[in-house]
Amino acid sequence: MINPGFLFILAEGANPQGQAGGSSEQMVAVFLLEIVLMLFFGRLLGELMQRIGQPAVMGQLIAGIIIGPSVFGLYLPTAYKFVFPEVASQKMMINAISQLGILMLLLLTGMETDLKLVSRMRRTAFFTSLSGIVFPFACGYLVGEFLLPTSMLPNPSQRLVTSLFIATALSISSVKIVAMVIMEVGFLRRNVGQIILASAILDDTIGWIIIAIIGGIASSGSVNIKEVSFAFLGTIAFLAISFTFGRRVVAHIIRWTNDNLIIDMPVITAILLLMMVMSLVTDYIGVHTVLGAFVVGILVGQSPILTKHIEEQLRGLIVALFAPIFFAVAGREIDLTILKSFYQIKLAVAFILIASFGKVIGCYIGGRLGRLGNRESTALAIGMNARGSTEVIVATIGLSLGVLNRDLFTLIVVMAIATTLVTPPLLRWALSRIPPTGEEKERLEREAAEDKEFVPKIERLLIAVDGSRDGKLASHLAGLFAGARKVTTTVLEFGQGQRGHTLIAPDKSGELVKSSVEVGARSQQQTDKPETSTETPTLLVNRMSAGEFTEGILNEAKKGYDMLFLGINGALETKTAPTNGNTSGVSDVIQNFKGASAIVVAKDGQAAESLIKSLNILVPITGTDYSRRAAEVAVTLAKASQTSITALHITPPADETDVLRRPRELVAAGRGLVKEIQELGKRAGVTVKPLVKVRKAPESAIIRQVRRGRHNLIVVGVKIRPGEKLFFGRRIAVLLENTPCSVLLVNS
Repeated sequence: MINPGFLFILAEGANPQGQAGGSSEQMVAVFLLEIVLMLFFGRLLGELMQRIGQPAVMGQLIAGIIIGPSVFGLYLPTAYKFVFPEVASQKMMINAISQLGILMLLLLTGMETDLKLVSRMRRTAFFTSLSGIVFPFACGYLVGEFLLPTSMLPNPSQRLVTSLFIATALSISSVKIVAMVIMEVGFLRRNVGQIILASAILDDTIGWIIIAIIGGIASSGSVNIKEVSFAFLGTIAFLAISFTFGRRVVAHIIRWTNDNLIIDMPVITAILLLMMVMSLVTDYIGVHTVLGAFVVGILVGQSPILTKHIEEQLRGLIVALFAPIFFAVAGREIDLTILKSFYQIKLAVAFILIASFGKVIGCYIGGRLGRLGNRESTALAIGMNARGSTEVIVATIGLSLGVLNRDLFTLIVVMAIATTLVTPPLLRWALSRIPPTGEEKERLEREAAEDKEFVPKIERLLIAVDGSRDGKLASHLAGLFAGARKVTTTVLEFGQGQRGHTLIAPDKSGELVKSSVEVGARSQQQTDKPETSTETPTLLVNRMSAGEFTEGILNEAKKGYDMLFLGINGALETKTAPTNGNTSGVSDVIQNFKGASAIVVAKDGQAAESLIKSLNILVPITGTDYSRRAAEVAVTLAKASQTSITALHITPPADETDVLRRPRELVAAGRGLVKEIQELGKRAGVTVKPLVKVRKAPESAIIRQVRRGRHNLIVVGVKIRPGEKLFFGRRIAVLLENTPCSVLLVNS
C-alpha cells in the first residue's frame, strides 16, 4: 500500500499544479499514480465483496469513495490534492479513460443480451418492463419536479431535464446484478429466472434508449421539438437498420477480419472500431453515444462465429482495467459529507424508498398482468429492484452533461448501492419458495443433457471435397448438417482426376452443398420453435488445385472451425476406393485439425442423390465418447432429412466376457446405451430404433444388419491411430472393406 506520508512529502516538494499546471512528465506520473490507486483498491475491495456474496462493482464503488473526498480527501487533504489536483488537463486524462470505460461496459452488456430469451418470454417481459419503468419513472419525475428544492438543481432553468434524468435513473434495473444473483442460486434456466432476466434485458434496453434521447435534449440545453423529433426518429431508424442490415454487416466484418488479417486479435480491433463508429452515429442523430456501443454489443453477441472467444478476450480487458477505473472515478464523485445534514439523510432515504416502491409495485403488477402467480411476481419484483452498475453509469452521464450536480449524483448512487446490497438475500429467499413444475422440470433435465453434447456447440463448419463420388456424397451430407444447425460453412473444392470413379465437375460441389443446406434448414424450421431464425446460413466456396490439398485445408482451418467434413477419393485405402496418393495428406489433415472431423466413404453402387432422398442410417454404439458424438451427427442428419435411425449395440457372448460380469448384465448395459441414444433422438424429434445383439464379431453383425435393414449409410465413431497412414483400427478397416453401403466416420 502506498504510504500517505510519502505522498505528503511529494506534495510539499512538487511544483504546485494548481498554479502552473505541472510538467507533462509530472502529469503522466500523477496519472499513473491515480490508475494504480484505482486498480489496487478497486480489485481488492471487489474481491472482498465477492467473497461475502456481493457484486464486485460494489467494492469498486466503495474503493472510489475511499480514495475520494469523503475519506482520503477528508483525512489527508494535502496528499489528496497532489494525487487528484484541481487541474482541468489532469482531470481530462482520467475522465477520458472513464468515458471509454462506459462504452466498453455497454459493449459487454450488449454482448450478454440474449434477444431470444426476450422473445421467448415476450408477453411477461413486456408487461413487467413497461410497468417497472412507468411506475418508478413517474415517481422519480414527481420527486424532481415538485420535491427537490431549487438550491439542489445544477441549473434551475433545466428542471425538466433534471427531473427526466432522475426519473430514468430510478427506473432502470441492472442486468449484471440480476444475472449474477440468479446464477448464484441456480435459477438461470428456471422459468422465473428467465422471466426476470428477460425483463431486465428489455428494461435495460428501453432505459438506454430513454437515456440517449434525454442526453440529446440535455446537450441542446432546452426542449426543442424539432431536435427531439429528429433524435426520436433517428433512433428508430438507427435501431431498425442495425437489427436488419446491420446484423449481417457486423457478422460479415467479424468473419472477414478473422479470415483475412494475420495480425494478433484483428477481430477485437474491428469490434472496437465498430463500437466507436456507431457511437459517433448516435451522437450525430442527437442521442448519447452509449446507445451505439450497446447496439454493437448486441450485434456482436448475435454473430454466428467466434462469439464466446471474442467475449472472453474483451471481458479480460474490461474487467481488469476499464471497469475498476470507471467505478472508482464514479465513487470519487460521491461526497458523503453531504449526508451530515439531517435533511440530506432524509432525502437519501426518500430516494431509496421511492425508487424501491415504484419498481417493486410496478414489476409486481406487470408480473400479474403477464399471468404469473403471486410468488413468481414477488420474486420478479424483488429481482428487478437491483440497480447496481447501471445506475452509476446513468448518474455519471447526467453529471457529465451538467443535468446533475454532485449532491444529486451522490443521492442516486447511494440509492443504487442500497438497493443492490439488499437484493441478493431477498431474491434468494423469494426464489427458494418457487418449486419447479412438471413441464419445467422436464425442460431442465433436457437442457442439462444437451449441455453435454458437442453438436450444439458447433459454430463453424469446413467442407473439403473433390469431384469424386466421395466428394459428392460428402457435399450432400455436410450440407444437410449445416442447414440443420444453421452454421456458417466454407467449402473447399479440389480439382483432380482420379481413376475408377464417376466424377462430377469440381465447381459443382458448392451448388450441391447449397441445395442440401436449404433442405436441412427447411426441415429444421418445421420442427423448431417459432422464435428460431429462418435465415439460411452463410455459405462460402473456394476452389483449389489438388496440389494445395494438405496446405490449403490446414491454412483454412487456422481461421477457426469446429468440424470438418471430408470427401476425397482415396482418403482411405479400401478395395472400392483405390488410393491416389492423397492418403498421407488426409492423415496429416485429420491429425492436425483441432475440431471434430467426418470422413465420407461412398460405395460405387449408391447414387448420392437417391441416397440423400431416402436416408436409412445405422449407428453402431459402443459406449465411448466418440461413439456418442457419431450418434449426435447421425441424429442431426436424420432430422435434416426427416427420417429415422437405427442404433445398434453388439454385446460379446459369455465366453468372451469377464467372469465377474454376467451376460445379462452386459445386455442390460447395452440396452441402457441404446436408450441414451433414443433420448438424444427424442430431444431432436427423431425416431431411434433400438437393437441390441450378442455376437462374437461386431463388424460382421453390423454388415448383416446393413443387409437386413437395407441401410444405405453407416455413421460410426472412430479414434485415429497414430502413424503415417490414416488408420482407425482393424475392426473399422474390416467394416470399410466389406460393407455394401456408404460410411461416415466421425473422428473426435
